[in-house]
Amino acid sequence: MIKVAMGLMSGAALVAAVPAFAHGQEIANDLDRCAASASGPAVLVDVRGFAAATGKVRLQSYPATKAAWLTKGEWLHRIDTAVRPANGAMRFCMPVPQPGKYGIAVRHDRNGNGKTDISSDGGGFSNNPAISLFNLGKPSVDKAAFYAGPGVTKITITLKYM
Repeated sequence: MIKVAMGLMSGAALVAAVPAFAHGQEIANDLDRCAASASGPAVLVDVRGFAAATGKVRLQSYPATKAAWLTKGEWLHRIDTAVRPANGAMRFCMPVPQPGKYGIAVRHDRNGNGKTDISSDGGGFSNNPAISLFNLGKPSVDKAAFYAGPGVTKITITLKYM
């Protein structure tokens, strides 16, 4: 009986030691998480190419798996904020649960209506893969995936407009 209980406790400790991916957490854009003194893991994302200083911008991070990538409700963290570019760019800090492969999607909702308007809204992805109407602007996870290390990983995403 005691051996069984000890075995169950050891198994529970092992499960607790494995970090879980929490899905769907909305966070503020806290650049201090990516400051020089920050230890990470986090991704410092420079988003460039805003066509207008209007509306809202949304960044979402995903585990770099086919099952999770761009799947509703499978994002890890989301930052939603007003567009306030300086020289056509904005900077964001996106924490990640642990070092590993991730993908980040960005949408510029130019009129702030909360809907994707293909003719006016812009978007982009980590690694800046080509997007088109033929793939409905959704590149494969293989094209968007990048490795985030134990510290702060820097990437640049350039927005594209149809």
